[in-house]
Amino acid sequence: MSRIIISVLIILLIVAVIALVFLYRAGMKMQAEQAQSQKILDMYAQTTSMLIIDKKKMKFKEAPFPKEVYEQAPKRARFMKVYVVKAKIGPKIYNLMCDKDIYEDLPVKTTIKARVSGMYLMEILQGAQPSEKTIAKRRKEKEKAAKKAAKD
Repeated sequence: MSRIIISVLIILLIVAVIALVFLYRAGMKMQAEQAQSQKILDMYAQTTSMLIIDKKKMKFKEAPFPKEVYEQAPKRARFMKVYVVKAKIGPKIYNLMCDKDIYEDLPVKTTIKARVSGMYLMEILQGAQPSEKTIAKRRKEKEKAAKKAAKD
C-alpha cells in the first residue's frame, strides 16, 4: 500500500516539475515578445496634445476599435477587458487604448500632453497628477530596468 502512495507522489512530482518548466519557458517567450513590442511602440511614438472626453473599461470585443484591430489581436487578449479613452486630437475624435496606471491618472474633460503610438496611449507627459502608488511603482520599474541594463 505504501509503495503505491509513494509511486503516485513521485508521478505527481514529475508532472508538477514538467508543468513548471513549461510555464517558465512560456513566460520567457511572452516576455521577449513584450520587449519587442515595446521597442516598436517606442519607435513610432509621437507627443501630442489632446482633450480627454471620456474613459471607460470594457471588453475588447465591445471596444469601439476597427474590426482589423480585433482580428489582429492575440486570442488571449480578445477576452480581456481594456481601458478605452475617447480623446480629441486636433479636429478629430479618437478612441485610444491604455494601461491601468495611465487610465487611473487621466483627468476627464482636461487637456493633457501625452505620448501616443498608433492608437495606444503610452505615457502622460503633462496635465495629470499621478498618484503616490503610481510614482512609487514607476520608480521601482526604472530601478529594475537600470539594474537589468547594467547587467547586460
